[in-house]
Amino acid sequence: MSKDLSVSILLDIYGDMLTEKQKEVIELYYNEDLSLGEISELSGITRQGVRDSIKRGEAFLMEMEDKLHFAQKQKEMAELLGKIKEMAEQMAEHNKRFCFSREIAQMAAQVYNAAEKLEEDVL
Repeated sequence: MSKDLSVSILLDIYGDMLTEKQKEVIELYYNEDLSLGEISELSGITRQGVRDSIKRGEAFLMEMEDKLHFAQKQKEMAELLGKIKEMAEQMAEHNKRFCFSREIAQMAAQVYNAAEKLEEDVL
């Protein structure tokens, strides 16, 4: 069974919506990199039962992402915050080179710090 590593991201976002057993086997399979046989031994379910549970859980996670788009929005936000930080650095550098204004330097630093805080808090 090939692994779609995006499932690990979706598990972080939507994992609490799965049954406990589905969440457990998907975490073991994707995050702990255990085989179906190893998970079967640990959980007391057949290997086929583990596979079915993973497949149902994956389908549910994909369905939630198709409906809610949280992972996509998170990715887009991370990209935008990266651009904001980059632009704040460019503003500060341009200010330093051509027209040093303490006020512009402070505002550029504030924009950069705000974007960094959002990255930490939201992502």
